[in-house]
Amino acid sequence: MNGSEAEKIALSYLQRQHLVLVEQNYRCRFGEIDLIMRDGETLVFIEVRMRTNEKYGGAAASITSKKQIRILRTARYYLTELKMESPCRFDAFLLSGINGQEIEWIRDAFGE
Repeated sequence: MNGSEAEKIALSYLQRQHLVLVEQNYRCRFGEIDLIMRDGETLVFIEVRMRTNEKYGGAAASITSKKQIRILRTARYYLTELKMESPCRFDAFLLSGINGQEIEWIRDAFGE
């Protein structure tokens, strides 16, 4: 399974949880955000990670502090482009196992 397949699984799952897609694979000079969705009034920036085994700490451990900073900067840039204030949060969507069958959705996984 590759990254785009993992994102499709995440998107489908989160839409079933009533989140609404705003942007997918948003890129700017600071980095990339896999999914930007709305959960009611809240704008949610979602990092999707896939790991087939727990060697090196698994999917959650792959969202390092450096990666978190890059996501935060990218989100700030996105919000300035929108020219609007919105409550927001940062979620992690983790897939593990051989076929990504183990799903963990962590709301408010990190932030400022």
